[in-house]
Amino acid sequence: MFKTLKNALKVKDIRMKLLYTFAILLVVRLGSQLPLPGTDSEVIKSIMASFNSNDAFSFFSAFTGGSFESMSVFALSITPYITSSIIMQLLTIAIPKLEEMQKDGETGRKKIAEITRYVTIGLSIIEGLAYAIGFGNQGIFGNTSSMSAGSYFMVIFTAVVAMTAGSGVLMWLGERVTENGVGNGISIILLINIVARIPDDLVSLYESKVMITDTNGRSPLGAVLAAVIIIGVIVAIVAFVVVLQAGERKIAVQYAKKNQGRKLVGGTASHIPLKINTAGVIPVIFASSLLQFPGIISSLFGRTAGDGTVWGKVLKLLSSNYWFNFDMDNPKQAIYTLGFVIYAVLVVAFAYFYTSITFNPIEVANNIKRQGGFIPGIRPGKPTEDYLTKMLNYIVFIGAIGLLIVAAIPIIMSGLFDARVSFGGTSLIIIVGVILDTMSKIESMMVVRNYKGFLGD
Repeated sequence: MFKTLKNALKVKDIRMKLLYTFAILLVVRLGSQLPLPGTDSEVIKSIMASFNSNDAFSFFSAFTGGSFESMSVFALSITPYITSSIIMQLLTIAIPKLEEMQKDGETGRKKIAEITRYVTIGLSIIEGLAYAIGFGNQGIFGNTSSMSAGSYFMVIFTAVVAMTAGSGVLMWLGERVTENGVGNGISIILLINIVARIPDDLVSLYESKVMITDTNGRSPLGAVLAAVIIIGVIVAIVAFVVVLQAGERKIAVQYAKKNQGRKLVGGTASHIPLKINTAGVIPVIFASSLLQFPGIISSLFGRTAGDGTVWGKVLKLLSSNYWFNFDMDNPKQAIYTLGFVIYAVLVVAFAYFYTSITFNPIEVANNIKRQGGFIPGIRPGKPTEDYLTKMLNYIVFIGAIGLLIVAAIPIIMSGLFDARVSFGGTSLIIIVGVILDTMSKIESMMVVRNYKGFLGD
């Protein structure tokens, strides 16, 4: 990887693209420090401190690079764009008109991209309004109850406009990186937001589990052992994610020879690459968001998982903060680990669901048949469709189990050893996936210029 970057910097065109991307990311991080109009940073810190035990807010804070936690103008980050992109993918399957656009080449894709932008702005307004009202009631804009109706409206309106504009700017910056920089701009912005939180988390982890003080009574041997375990777990997860992201099953396809004039052409061999992790990180995001949504709404209305009510117990069941918490003094806490079972079922279900809308065995089988191809040992048509469906189901299950392992390790470590970090399995999958994809694109640009990178010898 470092060899690739070193060679890439020697090429002026690629060097300028990398510098352009870096400049955009610098703007993103600077914008994340700009507070919303009318807010007080000290008040925001005190309010957000009460939500630290809520893993839902930790999840969003990690994805926004801390801009949500500090309530900056980039508080929404690019999550509305990601959500709108997923919605458009789902609607493309359900609405024939959108499906026609998708198949209409570059023109159709531009129309879908334009619709996605409008949906993004709409979602930003809705989310911004929910944040402004919810956190406004918590006091980030001061005592709103003493304000007149007009003043209260202007405060909320200004906050919503600022957050919506911030989300729109990030969407525009991401598209500029895609066009003029290196890699997928939206993914890279998401990557830099996640990476921005890692140093603080590592420092916090060091202070709580490794650092020796007069009060914790930790021995030097214990501190070293804790550091080795933490580093080992992180390295093992990253290595596993690399294998999971790169793994694929190649389905061989043979194309029959045919006559064109007096020549016999065709007879080539190819393959269909089925990625082990076909759905990427989407199933984990879907499952996490679905479980955390009740906690977010409840928190905005002053209801928490520890309030002792029946609904509070339900929130505990849905919160990963209470999973694998086997406290010998309070054995009843272990019952909340059943929430992880719900989480696991949702991850597997969403993996199958998302794969089913992104890979159509019927369409692939028909395309192979039309082009005169066949899978060795499998007849064209319905048998090919059945074979692809069988293989896809098998591969998706393996990928879903791999995702669960990556997502579960940080949760288990947090529950058993109270080693809490904002970056977990989901974040690591995104980090590794975006880095591999970006390096692959840099490598592709360098191959054109006859440079060797990390894929070469």
